[in-house]
Amino acid sequence: MDIKVNEASSSSNVLTLHVSVLIAPENVDKFLKLFKAVFDLVAAEPECLFFEVYKSVEEPGKIAWVEHWSKDLKWFMENQMTKPYYKKYLELTEPLFVTPREALILEPLGPEFLVDKKR
Repeated sequence: MDIKVNEASSSSNVLTLHVSVLIAPENVDKFLKLFKAVFDLVAAEPECLFFEVYKSVEEPGKIAWVEHWSKDLKWFMENQMTKPYYKKYLELTEPLFVTPREALILEPLGPEFLVDKKR
């Protein structure tokens, strides 16, 4: 993943990633099948606190996901993104991308801006 680590920019010990990809509509099912295999592996990681995938209702082929991690970005890049399963996943899925993957790194503002209700 093309993420630059700037330790000075984060004061949080947790990491939230919002990632999106654009897949040609005819390749979405193929992408999701490949994605599901790595989704299950990532979700099983003890540091992965939350992982949910979405599809755009306005743009066919736009898939996005949110990941919450109990570690910081430096840890994520050095320990998580180096796991062998990412290499195969990226080799198989990147050719399906219509545009480059976009990743947004976020940190929470704090409990005064948090509501977490059961669905």
